[in-house]
Amino acid sequence: MKQIYIVLIRAHTGLARVARLATGYPYTHIAVSLDSSLTDFITYSRRFHNLPACAGFMHEKRDYYAFGKYQCFGAKIFRLPVEDAQYQRILSFIRQCEADKEQLFNLLSMVTMPVLHGFPIYKAHNCMSFTARILALSGLFSMDRPDYRYSIRDMDRLMQSYCIYEGRLRRMDSPGYAAYMQPFPLYRRICSGCRLTGQLLYRMLTRKGGNRNA
Repeated sequence: MKQIYIVLIRAHTGLARVARLATGYPYTHIAVSLDSSLTDFITYSRRFHNLPACAGFMHEKRDYYAFGKYQCFGAKIFRLPVEDAQYQRILSFIRQCEADKEQLFNLLSMVTMPVLHGFPIYKAHNCMSFTARILALSGLFSMDRPDYRYSIRDMDRLMQSYCIYEGRLRRMDSPGYAAYMQPFPLYRRICSGCRLTGQLLYRMLTRKGGNRNA
């Protein structure tokens, strides 16, 4: 028997604050951790704090969430007991996502989630669909919808009996923090957003890979 941890995160970013105002729900990000130290968070997210659309598979650290003046961040932690066979399937899925250079961040599904309730794009995930796949692979839950249709709030409700902590996690400095926080000019941010949107629209319009997203 192995244990994995699902962490809901109250992000400090401007986009997260807007999302909280719109939904009335505190958590705007979700990630997976494979050990109890909770120092490595596996998810799909921005690769640089100041370049949101440059995004994909990520290993995030605590100071990516408690950046700058912040010394902690709000979190809700679930501990899932997983059988060895299911744990190996989870590891295989994570490694597949990490190694596949065609993987994109499914921004379009994420930003339209409140209205369209998610949609698949070939080889594209966001933090919600990625974590929902982990929950499905764990064998602990009856998943009655495709991965991309689960919101963070949906997974929060699904995992309630496995919650072990809700409160604040303290910042821990990491070697990659300076690179993660580097500044970018406005034109880079605009170009990055246009590039990602164009790639996602191309896959949607050409129906590349059908409806599979991994």
